[in-house]
Amino acid sequence: MSFHFFFQFGYLGLFLISFLSATLLPLASELLVVAMPPLGYEVWLIIVVASAGSFLGSLTNYFVGKKGGDVILSRYIQMKPETLVRAQRFYQRWGPIALFFAWMPFIGDPLTAVAGTLKLDLRIFTFWVLLGKALRYLVLLDIADRFLNPV
Repeated sequence: MSFHFFFQFGYLGLFLISFLSATLLPLASELLVVAMPPLGYEVWLIIVVASAGSFLGSLTNYFVGKKGGDVILSRYIQMKPETLVRAQRFYQRWGPIALFFAWMPFIGDPLTAVAGTLKLDLRIFTFWVLLGKALRYLVLLDIADRFLNPV
């Protein structure tokens, strides 16, 4: 699927790719996020839309983990067993704070599914995941702005 497809829908496209990339699908929303401000899109709205989509994708992982656990994760979703084990170990070491890193490649999506299998309180899940994802987009856009508009 081409990024052009998502570009043509503006904020809705951003929401969709952010949602899909936060599920266990191998997509990335960063390219679209960074490309939108130079095209005239509002930075704060980009952060809100991308964070909302990304959070809802992570919430999908949470409910997959909570409702289906190992059956869905092993049968219907292609994830290497060592990736899930790595996420479980990371979560065991750091506890709910680990969900702040739900935006990280490779381990972030499995972390949110692990939180579901452990039936973590949804309020705690929401706090850490939203905080991490919103800060990630904020930092990403700040770095892109500094790179594209040096002082």
